[in-house]
Amino acid sequence: MNHTRLTLAALAVASAFAPAAFAQEQKMTEVVITANRAAAERSSLAGFSEQPLLQTPASVGVLTREQMQDLNIRSTTDAAKFDASIGDAYNAVGYAEQFSIRGFKLDNANSYRKDGHAISGDTQIPLENKENIEVLRGLAGLQMGVAAPGGIVNYVTKRPTDSNLRSVLLEVSERGSVLGTVDLGGRFEDRRFGYRINAAGERMRSIIKGADGHRSFVSGAVDFRISPQALLQIDADYQKKSQKSAPGFQLIGGTSLPVVDAATFLNDQPWAKPVETTTSNIGLNFQYQLAQEWKATFSANQHHFKRDDYTAFPYGCGSENLWPGFCANGDYDVYDYRSLGEEKKPLSAKAQLNGRFATGAIRHELTAGLSFFSNHERWGNDVYDFAGVSNIYHPVAVPMSSGEVGPVSERRTDHERAAYLQDIIGLTNELALHAGARYASVRRSQAVAAPTRDNFWLPNASLVYSPTDKLSYYASYAQGLQHGGVAPKKAANSKTALAPGKSKEIEVGAKAEFNGISLTTALYQIEQGLEFTDFSNTFVRDGQERHRGLEFSAQGKVTRALLLGASLAAIHTEQEGTGLAAVDGKRVPNVPNFKSTVWADYAVSAVPGLKLTANWQFAGKKAFDKENTVSVPSYHVFNLGGSYALRMAGSSVILRAQVKNAFDKFYWRDVTPDLDGYLFPGAPRTFHLSAQVDF
Repeated sequence: MNHTRLTLAALAVASAFAPAAFAQEQKMTEVVITANRAAAERSSLAGFSEQPLLQTPASVGVLTREQMQDLNIRSTTDAAKFDASIGDAYNAVGYAEQFSIRGFKLDNANSYRKDGHAISGDTQIPLENKENIEVLRGLAGLQMGVAAPGGIVNYVTKRPTDSNLRSVLLEVSERGSVLGTVDLGGRFEDRRFGYRINAAGERMRSIIKGADGHRSFVSGAVDFRISPQALLQIDADYQKKSQKSAPGFQLIGGTSLPVVDAATFLNDQPWAKPVETTTSNIGLNFQYQLAQEWKATFSANQHHFKRDDYTAFPYGCGSENLWPGFCANGDYDVYDYRSLGEEKKPLSAKAQLNGRFATGAIRHELTAGLSFFSNHERWGNDVYDFAGVSNIYHPVAVPMSSGEVGPVSERRTDHERAAYLQDIIGLTNELALHAGARYASVRRSQAVAAPTRDNFWLPNASLVYSPTDKLSYYASYAQGLQHGGVAPKKAANSKTALAPGKSKEIEVGAKAEFNGISLTTALYQIEQGLEFTDFSNTFVRDGQERHRGLEFSAQGKVTRALLLGASLAAIHTEQEGTGLAAVDGKRVPNVPNFKSTVWADYAVSAVPGLKLTANWQFAGKKAFDKENTVSVPSYHVFNLGGSYALRMAGSSVILRAQVKNAFDKFYWRDVTPDLDGYLFPGAPRTFHLSAQVDF
């Protein structure tokens, strides 16, 4: 079984070191790698066409494949460290990578996209077949329909290459984790047909002792250039992941932060099992150039997610009547949690027409489209039974409960049908008006409540002033739409989803490029209804949640040898209008007032091929609860690394080394209010070594 799990990793190892063996009979030649880190200049995430990022009226960040390689990004969690607007939001090791943008937790059903189509965010989303990671900060009602107000994370799939691509990577870390990947691309003898194949095998030895697992992934993408006007693209991927999840900590005595080792594992019962997840996608994209300025596109994606969840779950202290909260001596109640056969099947499709034309002296760039989304969710009655008492400092084995899970059936379905229209009107050479709207019909059926159907208009308007092609200013107004949150397990209306709600955003910003350095800044205000469990233990939407923020980012070459990047986010959050004195006027939990990340890449001229990297992250203190009775302190984290590029036996080889959390700082990275509030520590110091071979 272990041999099967590591087959793909072993393939990468063999491929990586084959050139080294061959080189024993050949002379090794060092070369200087002079290519700059590629920075994306365009994205369709802020609209419906590949507009230059400098002229889009939205805050958009893009990480390219080259950047992901150079920055040692292996997961979305790694990528989020380079964007100060992104935060962890119940991002538990071994469970699911979950995030917030601008302080709003993303919706697992709608806020994560693959090529613009919704996929489930309930497990680690593989990056091996992703060309770019795009982040739209702010409302996406016009572009995407239903989504959390903070923004969208979109994963752009790798496509076939025109020239042959052969690349393998092997990475090991100090705790015994091994990752091997393969990336193959090119075109067949009939050049109309292209292919891209990606595969990965990973043995995971977690920073938390015992939260181990394994992962395997494979994907394929093909394209068919039917004619000069027609292009057909098809892609598919499959991932299987098995890893024990690491639950978070609760407050000691319900009032104070625990003092623990970051490697402490609370899911350490002998009967605890790994969380098993499988995901798959089948995607299609067809483009037809109707005329020089007109293009029609049809795209679709079917996603399938399945999970078996087993956890020895820590919650509360019965001996001191604390729910939530751990006992003063570190005791906590252990619950046997089992939920088997959970499934989500989101299907989305859209047909779109893009074109350019002029009415007199006024230019138009028009987009019109229709979209469809459905999601069927299945689960059974879970087991959540008290099993015994353990201790965070002195673990105690407790017996498994005798509960049995119930049969799986369809419990919730969501449908969204929408029509949208946008026109980018060139009023003058310098001034453009972006105006559009989406009409969305949203329907939800759930086993515990009557079906609902609502219709919404989502307008969006922006002005962009570009005095030069390297400088622009914009102001925008947008409305968004999000499904209501799902009541937590302990609420009286457990697992019931609230009705959809709208959000509003006002944003102004500026973008510039100066001597090869890209600069962006944005000032925004976003409002939505506040969701929480009230004093009657009912999950409700009442009052308002307002986020006001200022963002700044910069990236570029300061000198020929030094590349710098920075991202800063200041956010003021406030809860109001609930009628609860303990909540109104208080900060939203798990959102720092200030967060920043700065990174540097320095090419050592004295040693051709050698680069040194550094990354500094800072986050201010965060409120733990809606009443703001407890806060976690601010923290600094430093990451250091380096890479060495050379040629070996005719192949390009890049050796990389990285130490994360170089000074072994303890900090609370995630203080989510989910499930009555949990604290997750940051990773301790960890070393990584990798070898990438392109041949």
